[in-house]
Amino acid sequence: MRRTAAGVALLLLSACASAKGTSAGPSTTTTSTSLATTTTTEATTTTTTPPPPPPSRVVIEQQWIAFAVAVDVTLHYPSQRVERIGFHQSNNEGARPIDPIDTGIPATTMDSRERLSDPNSSADVVVDPESEIRAPVSGTVVSSGSYDLYCGLYDYFINIEPDDHPGWRVKVLHITGLNVGNGDRIVQGETVIAPTARQLPFESQVDELRTVDPAWPHVHIEVVDPSVPNVPNPGSGYENC
Repeated sequence: MRRTAAGVALLLLSACASAKGTSAGPSTTTTSTSLATTTTTEATTTTTTPPPPPPSRVVIEQQWIAFAVAVDVTLHYPSQRVERIGFHQSNNEGARPIDPIDTGIPATTMDSRERLSDPNSSADVVVDPESEIRAPVSGTVVSSGSYDLYCGLYDYFINIEPDDHPGWRVKVLHITGLNVGNGDRIVQGETVIAPTARQLPFESQVDELRTVDPAWPHVHIEVVDPSVPNVPNPGSGYENC
């Protein structure tokens, strides 16, 4: 088939027009989405509970009031500042039972010492180490001095014949010296019989009751009927010498 120049030109124009009006297919748009990852770090609050405050020493101040009665002998605190009282068995069979009076100061009967006396036949009165020691009863000093407490460890003592019961003895131990002598008249709550209580160089039974350190010293008080034979008591401490 022969085509004229005009025909060829017409075909070319038709092809061009066809190419301009025809789409090559759908346009695919690729969208690259960048996912931003947000990491949230929560602040962790650590609550630290502070330790409880240490226990404090509770001391009762009083005017040398009565704290106990042994039969008919009334005993008064030997110090104006007292922390507590521990009752225990005396090493003397003639020591009389002591009945405590409620004064608001803690009083405890301590464990048995396997002795022959009453569980409340002695009182260890824990006192301020700086306070002076005054007479626990009114009466007359019948003997005083130093004695061998344990295995060559010496201590001071005072024996008082109480006005409440003539013939008996109120014994005071664990003091730093003597402000009175034999034959002196003394008045409870007034007469200073010793400078201070003595801090013993070993742990006493009453020290186990302490609420804070260091343990305070104590004054030992007992009321003795000398007519009762003093049967040797076990557990005196000398068996360990």
